[in-house]
Amino acid sequence: MRSLQLPLRAGPAALLLVLCLQLGFNKALENRRNVIDFDVDFPQRARANEEVTLKLKVLTELRECMVIKTHLQSNPQIEGPFNYRYTRCLCEDTPVTFFWDFQTNRTAKIAIVVDIINEKNICIEDISVVPNEANRYYTVRTLFIG
Repeated sequence: MRSLQLPLRAGPAALLLVLCLQLGFNKALENRRNVIDFDVDFPQRARANEEVTLKLKVLTELRECMVIKTHLQSNPQIEGPFNYRYTRCLCEDTPVTFFWDFQTNRTAKIAIVVDIINEKNICIEDISVVPNEANRYYTVRTLFIG
């Protein structure tokens, strides 16, 4: 009978330990930082051949800097400054803002794309990280021409 009492006494202590570990693990997941977050300022409607400005503000909650490359994609394809690609260093306390001015005469779906890349001579002293997670972030908006 005594041999059965020892495992039962250890049981509540083991359960308490497991509960504490589980709570600590959940708290660690809650404290995850956003790798990339962005705000898009973009009109939903425009007139044919009217100049439209798309403003993209990119920020990160990571403590490390990273190299980002941004560009736009559209369907149907839009020509001109719409196709500019920008590469910058993004750090925690320094959001980066990009602008595209373009014209179109047709309604278009526009994808705003931010890639985290490994490229030298962009960040100070070439110190930057590339997260293990997904390295492409995007959102799709529609520009209606009326």
